[in-house]
Amino acid sequence: MEQSELDAKSLVSAFDAEMRTLAVPNTPNARAVRRRYSQRLKKAAPEFVLAVARELFNTGHRWAAYEIIVAHEPAFRSLGEAQIEALGQGINSWWTVDSFARTLAGPAWLHGLVADALIHKWARSNDLWWRRAALVSTVAWNVRSKGGPGDVPRTLAVCRILAADHEDMVVKALSWALRELVAHDAQAVRRFLEEYAPVLAARVKYEVGNKLRTGLKNPGRRCTARNPAPGKES
Repeated sequence: MEQSELDAKSLVSAFDAEMRTLAVPNTPNARAVRRRYSQRLKKAAPEFVLAVARELFNTGHRWAAYEIIVAHEPAFRSLGEAQIEALGQGINSWWTVDSFARTLAGPAWLHGLVADALIHKWARSNDLWWRRAALVSTVAWNVRSKGGPGDVPRTLAVCRILAADHEDMVVKALSWALRELVAHDAQAVRRFLEEYAPVLAARVKYEVGNKLRTGLKNPGRRCTARNPAPGKES
């Protein structure tokens, strides 16, 4: 085993120990630990940062692996499509998909590290979680607070592929993708709803329709504060 791999294992062991001993194991505290490790890695070579990320991924800290990479721009910029897809292997739940797609895959697509064709491949996957990942990845293009410039053609291309998909987790992601697009081109979203009305799930029509009319997904529902897992939709 090379020294860099040994060092990466040692660093991740220390990270894991800190995570296990958190007095309050919530998202803010977990992210504070991750930020400290990102600071330690600030001047590290991209190859070492990726070695640490792979070790985090392999030890069950996938959300931290994604955040460690994105926080280190040279490591992030060095990624290729095969590496990004490998870091999505094993997605099997709402939070694992959203952590992967919101934190890593979507930003990678936004910054030109991933081609449209790869996202479309995920959208056509037999695995519902990869289909959800394709939709959630579009969010990076449209969230202004995260630097998303808005991209109607890219977003709607993925939404069209999955318009008739009625798997619950895919339906929720389709609604999310369309709602994020409203701020950039409400008319394009209205046209999409009209064109695909015969096949769209009722939830999509209801939630996106509400967003178009009121600016809210569920205007009659009182918002409650929560602390989702890192990377989870809030």
